[in-house]
This record gives sequence, C-alpha cells and structure tokens, in this order.
Amino acid sequence: MDHLSRAEARRLSLAAQGFDRPHPSSVTARTLTAAVDRLHVLQLDSVNVFARSHYLPLFARMGSYDSGALDTQVFARRGRYLEYWAHEAALIRRDDWPLWHWKRQALREKYTAREAWVRDNPRMMRWLLDELAANGPMTVSDVEHDAAARRGPWWGWSDVKLGLEYLFAFGDVVSGGRRGFSRVYALPEHVGLAHLHDVAVPIADAQRELVRRSVRALGVGTVADIADYHRLKIAPTQAALRDLVDEGTVVPVTVDGWMRGSRPDIAYRLAGSRIPRRVQATALLSPFDPVVWFRPRTERLFDFHYRIEIYTPAPKRQYGYYTLPVLIDDRVVGRIDLKSDRQAGILRVQSAWAEDGVNPAWMAERVTPVLTRAAQWQGLGGVVVADWGNAIEAIRASVAREG
Repeated sequence: MDHLSRAEARRLSLAAQGFDRPHPSSVTARTLTAAVDRLHVLQLDSVNVFARSHYLPLFARMGSYDSGALDTQVFARRGRYLEYWAHEAALIRRDDWPLWHWKRQALREKYTAREAWVRDNPRMMRWLLDELAANGPMTVSDVEHDAAARRGPWWGWSDVKLGLEYLFAFGDVVSGGRRGFSRVYALPEHVGLAHLHDVAVPIADAQRELVRRSVRALGVGTVADIADYHRLKIAPTQAALRDLVDEGTVVPVTVDGWMRGSRPDIAYRLAGSRIPRRVQATALLSPFDPVVWFRPRTERLFDFHYRIEIYTPAPKRQYGYYTLPVLIDDRVVGRIDLKSDRQAGILRVQSAWAEDGVNPAWMAERVTPVLTRAAQWQGLGGVVVADWGNAIEAIRASVAREG
C-alpha cells in the first residue's frame, strides 16, 4: 500500500481543488464553469458579511471575477446548475440530476414515515403544486400573498415554507433560481428539467459515481471524508470504494498521522493522480470551502482547529464572527474576519490571527495583496484594519505600506 507524508497529502488535496495553478489572466464563462465543475458541488449559505459563501471558493482559486456572470450560470431558470441537497444546500450540474434520484426517493420515504406533518398535509402539498402549475415559479412569499389575495385556501408562511421544502427534497418541486437570495420554487417543466426528472440511475451506480467524484475532488481522503463530500452513508461509501479499488480506478493509501485508534486509517486516491512538488497559493477560504468544510479532515490535514462563531455570543468569541481561514502555499496559517461595509465603501479587517509558529509579518505580507483584490472585487474603496488579533498590527502595517 502506498504511503504519503502529510505534506504530500496536503499538496495532492490542494491540487485536486485547483490550487496548483496560477490565477487566470481573465475569467470567462468557460473558466467559471470549469472551476465549479471541478468542485462538483458549490455550497450555499445565507450569511453575507463579506460575500456570500458560494462566491468565495472561486475567488480563492481564480482571483477577481464577475459574480454576476456566475449568477447567470447558477441562478438563471435554465442555467447550467441547479440546487439540491448534494452536500448541504448546494449547486450541482443540471445534467447530474439523475444521479440524485435515489436520494429524492429516500427522503420521500424517510419523511413520509417519520414526519407527521407530511402525512397530515397531503391536501396542502397538492395545493402548492397546483399553485406553481397555475402561476409558474414562486417564492414562499409569492405563494402566501397569492393565497391571501384570492381568499382561497390559506396557510401561514411557516407551513408554506415547510411544504415547499418537503416537495423540494422529494424532487416534486425544484429550484427556479434565487430572488434576493430567496429560493424560487418551480415545477421541473418550468426549468427544462422534465426530460431528466424521471431518469433514475440505479442506486449502486449513482453512489459509486458520486464516490469516484468525491475522491477526485478531495485528492486523498478517508472513508469518512469521502462520504461527507456528498453526504453519503458510510456503508455504501465503503461498498463503492471496494468496487472502485477492484476496477483499478482508486487505490488505498496511508497518510502520516491519520489514525483510527491504534491503527493507520486507510485513505484513498485516484490511481495515477499526480502530487505536485509544491503549491504556491495565497487565498481566503470560505467556512464552506471543500478544503475546510469537513472539520475533522481540516485538523488531520492542516493541524488547524476551526469553527465559525456566528452563533457564539460576542463576548465569548475567540477569533471573530465569521473568520476566513488563510491558506498560504500548502498550509492554513491563520484566520481573518472580514466585513464589507458598503455604506462606508470599505472592507473592514475586524480581526486577524496567525497560528502558533507562524510569523505574523510574513503572513501579512502574503495576504495583504489578496485583501486589496478582495476590496476591489467587492467594489469597495479600500481596506481598514481594526485592532483585534495577534496578527492585526502586522496586517495594519502591511496595508499601510501597500496603500
């Protein structure tokens, strides 16, 4: 069995995620879609302190780009991508819809069996489908307002939302884009999905393909890492990996320090995957970037303990509200809390921290150009640095020199 050092595992993982190449001189629609396709899923999140989470992985890998061009691809009614529970709420290729037929069926069976609300409200769910059929794609608020205006059957916002979310999980309703980041719900035929909607890839084949893609996107990962990428269960992930190993697509490896109890934890990589001799990158990572979204793997790979603190009361926060991990070359070396202050027209560095053993001045020198580009990308006039964190003085000095 092959054995990797932790540094080799980091470089292989980062190369798989696209960090082994320089930023393109210009970002075209083709460049954008190639980057999204490499990740397979782009996680959505509603927090918008610096920029919404799905924009950040592409900025980390390509630098500045037109986020409106991405919106055209991911939120247009008939765009290249649509939403589903492919990790958390995430964007997937429209063509991959049949790969998720098994999950839609599994969620229908699960919620029908376990959730009394689903069993008790078939009339409402039928009414929601009829509303969409009559009116076309609608948000939750659209449905609620339409019902009140017609003085017909009426349910409150929470019931409308719940019903649409169950129908979305079942695939009876799909995403028709976003409006002000509120999901627009649609019937499959509204978004050109009818021809794919009932195409069912057999569950074992679909899960094997999802596992193969997860291994390719991760570079190297344990069973738990690979299962998490598309939120599969452990048993089918193991079964898929056995098939992929038998056919020679995937090979098992061990990695320094990756243990399960007293034994090395078996990891997997694509056969023939190349480990770059070095990775040269400087990036701010979203909390929901695939590089760091599975926190146990983040700790094993980078020796970096990371939690976002948006639900932690302000006096108890250790690092900041929504800190972004700082990737420099093949290490995660710190974290920076950013806020786009659009009223003042500035990017605020609210805190900055270097990990133990990392020189704050070195980190600041590498990351300051990224902060400047981030401000420009967000249409802000400059960078203003606060006074919290062990790297904040170094960041302030570096920003002042660049300014």
